Amino acid sequence: MPGVDIKKDDNVRVMAGKDRGKIGRVIHVLPREGRVMVDGVARAKKATRTTGKRSSGGQQLQQGGIIDTELFIDISNVQLVCKTCGQPTRVGHRIEGDVKVRICRKCEAEL
Repeated sequence: MPGVDIKKDDNVRVMAGKDRGKIGRVIHVLPREGRVMVDGVARAKKATRTTGKRSSGGQQLQQGGIIDTELFIDISNVQLVCKTCGQPTRVGHRIEGDVKVRICRKCEAEL
């Protein structure tokens, strides 16, 4: 997927799916697959088993139970939130000197 405009640590708003309307920070981006992982969005419960040795072998015992994990969602289901105007926006580009920068389409501020 060429031209992925969402990067790690960007604030995004979920536009589709069960978590529609939530705003979160991007944790991880897979540009080739077109997927992003957003903090606090698309959580799933996963059962884990106890692992490790119980004797004094040096390994620590990992506790089993049910944990919450974040899943990847499609990059087309999120929109970048502008830092200046605070609204979800499309991303534009501007060339300043010899540097290409991302800009907000609504307020023309640099992202």
